[in-house]
Formats: sequence, C-alpha cells, structure tokens
Amino acid sequence: MSKHQLIVTLLGTDKSGILSEIATAVSQAQCNILDSRQAVYGREFSLTMIIEGSQSAITKAECTLPAVIQRLDLLSMMKRTSHHEKQNLANLLNVEFSGQDAAGLIQSVTGFFADRDAIISAFRQRTYQESDHNVMQCKFVVSIPTSESFEQLESDLMTLFASLNVTGKVVDKQKKDPNENTTSW
Repeated sequence: MSKHQLIVTLLGTDKSGILSEIATAVSQAQCNILDSRQAVYGREFSLTMIIEGSQSAITKAECTLPAVIQRLDLLSMMKRTSHHEKQNLANLLNVEFSGQDAAGLIQSVTGFFADRDAIISAFRQRTYQESDHNVMQCKFVVSIPTSESFEQLESDLMTLFASLNVTGKVVDKQKKDPNENTTSW
C-alpha cells in the first residue's frame, strides 16, 4: 500500500487545545503526523504539518479537517505532496549579522544562501534606533548541502558582510561557539 502525504497549514488566534483537536482529527482519519512546526506571534498562532496515510485516509483528512478548522475559527490551506524528506540536521549553521539598516540587506544575505541551495529554516529580525540611525539585527538557522565547504562558505559570507557594511558571524551548530550568548533578544 503506497503512502500519500498532505501538507496542512493553519493560522488563527492562539488558544489552548488547537493542536490536540487537530491531532485527534488527523488520527481519526487514520493518518500520522510526520512533522510539524508551530509558532505563536503575540496572540496569533501558525502551524504547518505534513501528514501521511493511504490515499483514502488522506482523502478522509481533506474532507474532515475543514469542519474542525472552521469550528476552531482558523484559516487553512492544504496541499497534497510527494515524498517528504526530513531536514538535514547534520549541516546546520547559526548566522547572525547586524549593522545600519538599509534596503536590500536581507535580500542580499538570503540570496547568498539561495545561490548555494541552502535552506533557511528560521529567521528573526529586530530593528531599533541607535543615535541618529536605525540598526538591524538578524539571526538565521541555515541548513547547507553536504557538498558545501563550511570554511569556504564562512569566508564568502564574511566578504559579503564586509561589502554590505555589517558585522556578523556564522557558527556550525555541531561545534559549540565558546563565545555564544545564550540570552535571547
């Protein structure tokens, strides 16, 4: 029996029990949750999951989930997909940079990683006033292909940072940075 997969994305106001109700509906459709990501932004909630089951189970999930989603007052989107591959966690990098805020900074850095077939799995940006200008801080979690040399990527990224007039660093998550600040901003 071949397995079929469905990506389900939900958005709405955060409240207790959402994941439990969705997981129950997925289970009742005879599907399994292969992977999911959840985030809360203030009072808003987002969830993306990939579920797997037989063709009839996925069809059942497509038919029964909307009623649960509507009852929970959520927005949703569903899409059938093919084989799900787990994220490569062996080549994860923490990337941070900061400097005077300017148009095109994020585009330049995200383009750098796109050109290397890297995947940005987390992204956080903060802008604040300092003296007479805005300062932007950015943090990414990036998964790079196994064929990519960390040393070369680091060198090329530092060159890019210098050309953008920002400071930054890249840390291989497999190797702990002794100067890492564990506090969050």
